[in-house]
Amino acid sequence: MNQSVASVTVAYNAAQVLPRQMDALLGQTRPLQEIIVVDNASTDETSALLAERYPHVTVLRMPENLGAAGGWAAGLSYAALKRGHDWVWTFDQDSVPESNVLETLLAGLQELDGQEKDVGMVVPAAVHRMTSAQYHPFLWRHGFVKPSAEQMRQPIWFADVAITSGSLVLRDVVQEVGVPRADFFMDISDIEYYLRIRSHGYRIAVISRAKMSHEIGNTRKVSLPGYELLWTDQPPFREYYISRNLTYLAWWLYPNLATKISIGRYLAVHLAQVLLFSSDRLACAVKMVHGFGDGLRGRLGIRMRPGVEDLRKPGVAHTVAEKIEAGKA
Repeated sequence: MNQSVASVTVAYNAAQVLPRQMDALLGQTRPLQEIIVVDNASTDETSALLAERYPHVTVLRMPENLGAAGGWAAGLSYAALKRGHDWVWTFDQDSVPESNVLETLLAGLQELDGQEKDVGMVVPAAVHRMTSAQYHPFLWRHGFVKPSAEQMRQPIWFADVAITSGSLVLRDVVQEVGVPRADFFMDISDIEYYLRIRSHGYRIAVISRAKMSHEIGNTRKVSLPGYELLWTDQPPFREYYISRNLTYLAWWLYPNLATKISIGRYLAVHLAQVLLFSSDRLACAVKMVHGFGDGLRGRLGIRMRPGVEDLRKPGVAHTVAEKIEAGKA
C-alpha cells in the first residue's frame, strides 16, 4: 500500500516529554512522509527544542492555547485537507509508539479481506507505561459498553470509541465528516468525533498487536475492599470540561433517555470517585457541578484554563439558544 501518512502531535509546554515521541516517530520501520507538531502557544522551550533538534518537523504555532480539541482540529485540517495526506496519525504529546506500530496498523488493514473499504480509523492498543494497564476502546450503546475479553483478544476487532492518541484517520473522513469540535476545548472531543464518524458509516478497527505507550495525566492504581481502579488525578478545570462535554453529548447531541441515564450514572459515579480519590477533591467536585450546569445549557467554548476561573465575556453567545438567536440577527 503506497499511501502518504503524516503524524500530527498536539503539544503544550512539552519540552520535557516530546523528544521521546519525536525519536519514536523518526524511528518507525514504515517512514512517515511528514511529522507535524501543533504548538498550542507553549510558554516553555518547546519551540526552541523543535527548531534545534528537529528542524525537519513541520511546526504549526497557534496564537493561543486552543486546547486538545482545537489543536487536533487545526492539525487534521492542515495534514488531510491542505497537505492531502492519505492518513493522519494523531498523537498527544506523551505517547510513544513502538518502532513497528505504523507498519503494523497499515498491515492490519490489508488483513481485513475486503472489509477495509469502510474503515475510517485504525487504532493501536494503548498501554500505560508505568502500570502496564491497557486503555480499552469501548462500544457505544447509548452509553459506554466495555467489549468482552474474548473480543479484545482478537487480532483485529471493531470499536466505537477509543483514545485519540495513536489513531490513524483517513483523509476521506476529514473531508466528509469534518474535524473535531474546537468548542469542546479538551476532553470528550474525541468521543464526539468518533461517534460522528460512526454515524457516517465508517468503522474503527482496533489492531491489538500494535502497542503504544500512553499516559493520561497523573495516573495511579487505587483500591478499596473488592474495588480497584486506575485513577487519573485531573486538575479542577479538566474535571469541568469532562463533566460539561459529556453532559452536552447526552442532552444535545444524543438526547434520548437511555443516553441521559447512562451518562448521568457515569457522572454520578465519577463524582463519588473524585470525592474519594482526588488530591483536590472539593475544587474538582465544584467544577464538575459547574460543568454539568453549563452542559445542560449548551454553554461551550473556552470557559477556563489553568489559573483562570472563567473566560466568559459580555456579549458573547454561550448557549445553543443564544447562538441560534445570534444567527437570526
